[in-house]
Amino acid sequence: MNLQPVSGVRVDLDAPARMRDGVTLRANIYRPDDGGASAHPVLLTRMPYGKDLPIGASVLDPVQAARRGYIVVVQDVRGAFASEGDWYPLLHEAADGVDTVAWAAQIPGSNGSVGMYGASYFGQTQWAAASAGAPALRAMAPMITWADGEEAALRDGVLEWGTQVSWLLQQGLAQMFRRYPSDPQALGKAVYSVTQAYDSLVSGNYERLPLDQYPALLALDLNAPLADTIRARDTGDYNGLPHGPQNYDRIALPMMHISGWYDVFLKGTLKNYTEMRKRGAPGQSLIIGPWTHGRVDPLIGDIYFGMASSGALMDYQIDLMSLHLQFFDRWLKGQQPSPFDRQPPVKYFLMGANIWKTAGSWPPEGFAEQRWYLHSGGRANTASGDGALSPFAPQAEPADGYTYDPANPTPTIGGATLLHSFYRAGPIDQTPIERRADTLVYTSSALERPLEVTGPVTVTLHVASDAPDTDFVARLVDVYPDGRAIPLTDGVTRMRYRNGLETPASPMEPGAAYIITVDLWATANTFLPGHRIRLDVTSSSFPRWERNLNTGQSNATTTAMRPARQTVLHDAGHPSYVSLPVALGSPA
Repeated sequence: MNLQPVSGVRVDLDAPARMRDGVTLRANIYRPDDGGASAHPVLLTRMPYGKDLPIGASVLDPVQAARRGYIVVVQDVRGAFASEGDWYPLLHEAADGVDTVAWAAQIPGSNGSVGMYGASYFGQTQWAAASAGAPALRAMAPMITWADGEEAALRDGVLEWGTQVSWLLQQGLAQMFRRYPSDPQALGKAVYSVTQAYDSLVSGNYERLPLDQYPALLALDLNAPLADTIRARDTGDYNGLPHGPQNYDRIALPMMHISGWYDVFLKGTLKNYTEMRKRGAPGQSLIIGPWTHGRVDPLIGDIYFGMASSGALMDYQIDLMSLHLQFFDRWLKGQQPSPFDRQPPVKYFLMGANIWKTAGSWPPEGFAEQRWYLHSGGRANTASGDGALSPFAPQAEPADGYTYDPANPTPTIGGATLLHSFYRAGPIDQTPIERRADTLVYTSSALERPLEVTGPVTVTLHVASDAPDTDFVARLVDVYPDGRAIPLTDGVTRMRYRNGLETPASPMEPGAAYIITVDLWATANTFLPGHRIRLDVTSSSFPRWERNLNTGQSNATTTAMRPARQTVLHDAGHPSYVSLPVALGSPA
């Protein structure tokens, strides 16, 4: 960060940039008011959420960045707010990103070097431009964004229903202002319609079927993105979707990757970082806080992680905005020595211990897989049942069973979610879920010593069902001495996709045992003395994930449903377990 920032900033509003097809996109440009004494690098962000709204300064305050020697460009993407054209999620971001970077490199006062920043969708606009090849783009800081477009809409083949419908409705609100720019009466009716549809999600409209014909989205002419995703998933043909995987092989840019343990796109951030490191790209750094999608406060969900966890005072050293500027100072201004050259590339928050740690790689070295096996006497239903978790393999044990009814699904409570604002994300007590008979609960004895867990987490289950297709959800939980059940990470497997999305499996045979691996992504947590490790197993988390209707038909284009009788086996021939990355030397 410059020690003597300029005192003034000039702002140009609605600056036009003409795209290759003649469409004009508009941006606000913030410049250091230094009399044109020198040329400056450009920091660019491209978003669909409104350059003139507070979110335009949510990641990086453009005024403060301009005071520190940058020209900052905040642009509305095609079809959003002040920009021309029609909007469809991510369809035009590659070509428009390339054109905008080239334009930004040539605006008055620019020195020709461009860096991009932004979160979520406007983290992905960075990747789109870089993947398509933008020569003037020299560095990126993607935050809480995904690696593959299908990840934004699907979790291992299961539709991220709660995210998709609420996000599209929110986008619909902005589209209504564009649709009725000079008809206040029509605009008022349209805004009322959108807000009513959004508000009604919590009173039952999340449950509407079929999913690909959602009335509110159809009325807004915003159903196509959702229907296209469902069609691609059900046919296995993703080529028609505009948001493919990152083109890592043609990108060699320094990047600062930022995410949170409770971010809905955590997997993508971890993949983006590891893939770029694998290819030897310079200047890769990774920062993971205990944060949710868009919140970096010290209080996340039910847990206060301490002020040092906050994006406003990370590790009592720096705030996220200043960290961005340090990063761009290094790679756009060439300022050295830089903290990014002196510190390990990975910095992550270890929950439980509530401290920041650093590492030379992801996953960090010094951890090894430790298996914690499921046990019971056949009555693991609810937290009051006899389900147990231990590092000892099972012998002869009866299986556990429950009935999953899609008409009464297990609800979403907390976790790495991005839903209607009514549904809080993050570490929120799972006790209400663990009282349900359709949830199996396996809990360890109270720990005598700390158990540090950092890295990827998977769950291996031997399962059976009387349905031709169904889902299994697994969740890792830290049980506090006072009984609170705080979720760390979870995942879902759809039996149709148990062999992967590319090769859908044949229908399940009633009563036949199948082995599945549920990917819980990753976490970093110290289970403290007196705490217990817990694994919950159920078949839904609604409305986060679409319900499996248990019929074997498309769960998004049909309405018929049936209950399914689910079985989880855990005996010598069918060991079910959670794989934890445990610090070497930790007791088993």
